[in-house]
Amino acid sequence: MTSPLRYLTIDVTDSSDDVLTVEAMASTRESQHTAVMAEVDQILAWARREFAGRQGPVEDGYAWDDELLIQREGEGWITVTLTLSASPEFVEAFMPIFGDHEE
Repeated sequence: MTSPLRYLTIDVTDSSDDVLTVEAMASTRESQHTAVMAEVDQILAWARREFAGRQGPVEDGYAWDDELLIQREGEGWITVTLTLSASPEFVEAFMPIFGDHEE
């Protein structure tokens, strides 16, 4: 069971070629970095479980792929960006679990 995300914010963008981009991002102090990375691991574990064997270039017919960027900023800040290229099917399953539940 997944728990709600506390640090990562989710943004979904659409493109004209039926490949969506899901960006999960957090900018936190060093002391919160372990918790942010636990949320990244939670998302990736879900994707690997729910879409097992379907990771790869979405434009080649796969359901999802990922890229993780960790940037150490000044004064003890760390920005983590997990970018998922995703099929509409993946995003439809992803958003009820990890999307913003606030109205």
